[in-house]
Amino acid sequence: MNIFRFAGDMTHLASVLVLLLKIHTIKSCAGISLKTQELFAIVFASRYLDIITDFISLYNTLMKLIFLGSSFSIVWYMRSHKIVRRSYDKDQDTFRHYFLLLPCLLLALLIHEKFTFQEVMWTFSLYLEAVAILPQLVLLQRTRNIDNLTGQYVFLLGAYRGLYILNWIYRYFTEPHYVHWIRKFFCLSLTEHILLWKLYIYHTLLNWFMIGSKGCKECLSSPSFFFPL
Repeated sequence: MNIFRFAGDMTHLASVLVLLLKIHTIKSCAGISLKTQELFAIVFASRYLDIITDFISLYNTLMKLIFLGSSFSIVWYMRSHKIVRRSYDKDQDTFRHYFLLLPCLLLALLIHEKFTFQEVMWTFSLYLEAVAILPQLVLLQRTRNIDNLTGQYVFLLGAYRGLYILNWIYRYFTEPHYVHWIRKFFCLSLTEHILLWKLYIYHTLLNWFMIGSKGCKECLSSPSFFFPL
């Protein structure tokens, strides 16, 4: 394992802890998209099917258990906790996230390294992770309900993807037999990284200029800020 992969794992873990801290201590999930969290839960469930059959290392197994447990815990909090679920804005979180599943699965069936169940599901998780942030992006654009912890969560997710991009670049030069797939991973990570950092920039600028002119806020809320033509 290289330093970029380890730093990416730790940053990813920090983002999950920040989100759990927000939900558990404040008893609020305001500004958080349940749709995105459900997609992340599906990502980890499909990626870590080998936790039952393969043992790589204690570190690897622990990280898999942490990400599986935390992602489903967040979904449970937002869906079932009697206090937390009241703060969930389901009227604004209306992105039809299930429509993302079938295209990602079909793409995994067509483009994969080996045609086995675990390999296809692992590839599916990569494609799905690249677009899982979309419901969160749309929710924050609609509500503009962004507190510091939500902003930190988005920042850490963006940093995690950025470090994984460096990880793939490092592996490109040090592990030649991964070249073919690294190109795909790099593109997927870069796509998600751009979306995450646009989301974080939106959060930062909105906080800076919340008391500013109406024209500025209209500019920030414009769909073209996220999806320029």
